[in-house]
Amino acid sequence: MTPGDNGASTPEEDDPFGYLYADGQARGAQPPSGGYGYPNSVSRVRAVGERQYGQQQPPAYGQVPQQGGYGQPNTHYQAPETLPGGPASTTRTPQPAPPRRGPNTKGLLIGAIAVVAAVVIGISVAMLNGSSLDNKAGGGASDAPSASQSSQPSQSASSSASGDLPKTDAKDLQLGGGASAASAVKGASAAGGTYVAGFNQVGSSVTWTVNGIPDAGKYSVYIGYSVPGKDATATLTVNGTASDSPVGLKNWSHGAAGSYEKGWTKTYSWVQLNKGSNTIKLSCEQGDQCDALIDQMWLVKGWVNSGG
Repeated sequence: MTPGDNGASTPEEDDPFGYLYADGQARGAQPPSGGYGYPNSVSRVRAVGERQYGQQQPPAYGQVPQQGGYGQPNTHYQAPETLPGGPASTTRTPQPAPPRRGPNTKGLLIGAIAVVAAVVIGISVAMLNGSSLDNKAGGGASDAPSASQSSQPSQSASSSASGDLPKTDAKDLQLGGGASAASAVKGASAAGGTYVAGFNQVGSSVTWTVNGIPDAGKYSVYIGYSVPGKDATATLTVNGTASDSPVGLKNWSHGAAGSYEKGWTKTYSWVQLNKGSNTIKLSCEQGDQCDALIDQMWLVKGWVNSGG
């Protein structure tokens, strides 16, 4: 007897894997169906290709079988095409590009308006400054009236005052109060060397009714006079309205005290005249220092600073 050959009931025949060998198959070995602790699942071995996919698999050992049973479809499963709206599409719908915003026209408009306003303001300031400088330089019109000058008029005042605007000698004017014509003091520019004396009394006046004013507007009235080495003042009244401040009859010629002959000079005041006829009055009122001789009066177009 060969080793291991103990008959059909020997332990060798109980080899659970005997059916895998040629000699085991020759002795009629079969795959186990249980026993020796092998589970029944061992008998469920299938040949390659026998298993069918797509069917529900049997539950694993120790698991609870799912509803529907082995090989039956799952009642909870639903095909995508049966869902509301149909199967989900994997193709992304292209989204429209956001609208392209144009330039901020409102902001640009506000900026443009601000720039224009700044330019207009700058031009206005420049024009005002230029006008002010021109007036200070002399010969130009001013924006605000003044009762009298603050600097000595140029020596060409009488020559440039001629033209279409009137000019008169003081002796030909209407005299009031203690005013009277005289010629004792030399140096007067009026015809015959005459002038108005006695002006240093309150109530004395010279009134000029001037005709032929071509246009209503701004004018400067010039007054020729002499003072005895000291300043004097008087009141100017135009068409019944007195000036806010007195006319300054200053000692521009720097004459010696008490010397009328060396004190001849001129001054001016700004007035607003009507077209046609106007009344201009120079008088000695309460509070004025009127020690002066009045020589001539004439008009210049515009409010000037010097000359005439």
